[in-house]
Amino acid sequence: MSTFDVLGGLPLVVETVALEGLELAVSSEFLRRTTVIRLSGAGEDGVGEDVNYDADEQAQFHAAGPPPGLDGEHTLSSFSALLDGMHEFRRWGFESAALDLALRQQGLALHDVLGREPRPVRFVVSTRHERIAGFRALHPDLRFKLDPESSWDEAVVGELAGHGGVDVVDFKEAYTWRDPERTPGPEVYRLVLGAFPEALIEDPGLDDPEKAAILEPHHDRITWDAPIHSVGDVDALSFPPRTLNSKPSRFGSLGELLDFYDTCAERGISLYGGGQFELGPGRGQIQYLASLFHPDAPNDVAPRGYNSSEQASELPGSPLAPAPDKQGFRWLHG
Repeated sequence: MSTFDVLGGLPLVVETVALEGLELAVSSEFLRRTTVIRLSGAGEDGVGEDVNYDADEQAQFHAAGPPPGLDGEHTLSSFSALLDGMHEFRRWGFESAALDLALRQQGLALHDVLGREPRPVRFVVSTRHERIAGFRALHPDLRFKLDPESSWDEAVVGELAGHGGVDVVDFKEAYTWRDPERTPGPEVYRLVLGAFPEALIEDPGLDDPEKAAILEPHHDRITWDAPIHSVGDVDALSFPPRTLNSKPSRFGSLGELLDFYDTCAERGISLYGGGQFELGPGRGQIQYLASLFHPDAPNDVAPRGYNSSEQASELPGSPLAPAPDKQGFRWLHG
């Protein structure tokens, strides 16, 4: 029986759908908006979060209100089918809310239904290299995920190597929105790969022949994030991966996500979790999934306080203690 088979038949009653907008001014250039999706029925509420990055589109979605036709009696599987064609980030918000509601209507918690014990979640902090020292002052054993830039030189990389604790270097070459001027050239690749010989190498530029040659001895360390939306995307990679980044919102469908978990377990592919700058319940939900499926990995699921533009004087360290709610699909801190 697949993991989704355990959940797909859960009954679900939806009576109302409501939206709540959240926002955070991260900088003068970046206003982060997300939308909390609340499904209600049979005296219970279920919540999820749409993490689409377009702030104007989020405002339009909130103003327009939820799509019609979602109320009624369903199973998780039949409710999911109603969402076919919806953007994956928004779909994940509705599907996670439906999972939360269905479990609450049955008086169950996700980990109990799956027969998995929540475990402490190891996390890395994804941040600019200038902030490492400040975070280390709070927690000297913190570990990090860094995004190499074209401006990095031997001095910057040497300083970072001196700090230690870098588990993932994300070259972000699988994204289309990144300013090409920020993309590291071959020399930065040489410096970074040499300075961090144990770090995972995420979304590198294999289409560039010079970079591909530099990366050739490091294929065991290469991992993918942005291209992975389904098991089919795993099959389409140019060589079998040993490790992958699992961002639930990239899959949209709960069934697709759980099939991915099952497939990676069968193939011996290690996973680590990733977030989407969640402002609401979505952050705790990805921490919950990490606690069940890949708790000991370099999960990019640090508590929300680490994403604030102003560094807090108190932040939890890694690992995060298990904090599942007694019912549903919720984590009691995020």
